[in-house]
Amino acid sequence: MSRSRKPVNPSAQQALDRLKEETASELGLKDYKNTYKGALTSADNGRVGGHMVRKMIESQEQQFSGGTTGTMSATNTTTNSITNSYQQGKTLTSQYDANRKP
Repeated sequence: MSRSRKPVNPSAQQALDRLKEETASELGLKDYKNTYKGALTSADNGRVGGHMVRKMIESQEQQFSGGTTGTMSATNTTTNSITNSYQQGKTLTSQYDANRKP
């Protein structure tokens, strides 16, 4: 089966773009939408995608457990703690990131 870059639900594209922008800004990547992605490290781009997936999974788990808030704001606490850990050099990726700014 071939991979497609098209979302399964095309009407969700704007929401995914907003989530990507929000996630990138939480990770300290400003103006991510207008930034040439080739100029960023693969670690930075992967970090954005990884955090997006983490937020989507947490949101879905919350809906399954009965918390029907419908927003991803509940994941902010986890995301903030992960972001703080990265910025403080506590994660394995951050320790070896050559482009990390002190």
